[in-house]
Amino acid sequence: MKNPVSILILLFLSLTACKKEQSADSKTAEAAIASDSITAIAKQAWIYGYPMFYNYKTIYASAIAKEAKTYVGFNKFKSYSNSATPADTLVVTINNDTPYSSAAIDVSDEPVILQVPKIEGDRYFVMQFTDLYTFNFEYVGSRATGNQGGKYLIAGPDWKGETPKGIDKVLHSETNLIFLIGRTELDSPSDVPNLKKIQDQYKLIPLHEFTKQAAPPVKKYDMPLPAWKEADYSSVEFINVLNSLLQYTSEDSSEKELRAKFAKIGIVPGKPFDSSNYPPETLKAIEKGISEAKAELDSKIKEVKDSGSLFGTRAALKNNYMNRAIAAATGLYGNTKEEAVYTGSATDKDNQPLSGNNKYILKFPKGQLPDAKYFWSITMYNLPKRFLVPNPINRYSIGGKSKGLKYEPNGDLIIYFYPESPGKDKESNWLPTPKNQNFNFVLRIYGPQPNVINNVWKMPLPEKIK
Repeated sequence: MKNPVSILILLFLSLTACKKEQSADSKTAEAAIASDSITAIAKQAWIYGYPMFYNYKTIYASAIAKEAKTYVGFNKFKSYSNSATPADTLVVTINNDTPYSSAAIDVSDEPVILQVPKIEGDRYFVMQFTDLYTFNFEYVGSRATGNQGGKYLIAGPDWKGETPKGIDKVLHSETNLIFLIGRTELDSPSDVPNLKKIQDQYKLIPLHEFTKQAAPPVKKYDMPLPAWKEADYSSVEFINVLNSLLQYTSEDSSEKELRAKFAKIGIVPGKPFDSSNYPPETLKAIEKGISEAKAELDSKIKEVKDSGSLFGTRAALKNNYMNRAIAAATGLYGNTKEEAVYTGSATDKDNQPLSGNNKYILKFPKGQLPDAKYFWSITMYNLPKRFLVPNPINRYSIGGKSKGLKYEPNGDLIIYFYPESPGKDKESNWLPTPKNQNFNFVLRIYGPQPNVINNVWKMPLPEKIK
């Protein structure tokens, strides 16, 4: 029989060993939980920042990168007097109907005044204000304010000054960086001189110049705005990009907990992120979050059928960060649905991908055209790039105002989606498709009526010609 003392010693050692194993297992489990938490936070943060990053791409090319063809500096308009072509690749699904007058605006130091002229006749124009988050926070234009002209003060989140005389409205932004997208209807090539005359009268004036006072002091930020690099958002470097951009934002009360969560992985406005300060497993967990976020975004993009809910104010979008990311990926700077409705498709009537190897017709039965106060148009894009399609007749869009559009004897309207001419008698209704490539089309309805906004009117789908 064994010595009782020996048995006690063995029992003690056994229990100690068990406790050590349990402790080790517990630490492993805690590490796994921590890693999963880091991954989840990184995934959410990546989606949250995605639209800001691609918004900044345009701001960077407009106001920071002096070598860029689109550079003009902050608070200055750059206008385009002709319709877009396949050479215009700065923005995906670029609008071909209403040439742009755009400006990157920085109101860190003081507000800026937008001045627009009186616009004669029924010419459509709009000034869309998109903050750094990509919320469409205000509108000036035919629908929102009319064509009589006016002056509008654009203020950042911290401005509390007095509104000077002569200002029609104060436009408040949640962020100090803003992108302004102006669109002015172009009737035809012969209308270009009239368009240029209007665009030349769009002005942005710093407040101190408007009031004829001394310039205010320059606001200092802890981190400089970064050089824009596509690869940065596929690595942990996306945190540094976010930390720099978030300096130009205000923290909405609805995001207080979210920002606190982001801080756990180093996402803090104005604070540089040094990856060398973090253990490899933390960085791997962040990279996993990025990978999962990319996969989910790609999956969600394929599910989009109606973009009407993707653009708008913070109140309208209800902090749906995935929708904001989808909007940035598929059509950055889309209008709020009250201003314009976008629909379209990458599939045909049989739910098959639209291919430039096939021929299709898009038929609008009599009385079922898009109901628009201003006008409607269809634009063709290649996939996956979503750029305009090169073609022998240089036609990239077609719509209700297209010259020479022919209707059937019964009143139907047929649009031909062919890679080659459907025949001289049908070319007026031909929208060329890319040869040997998949494609999608976008139908834009400017000044949509209630039946369009409320999805009562349904867009027809292309039918493959066999």
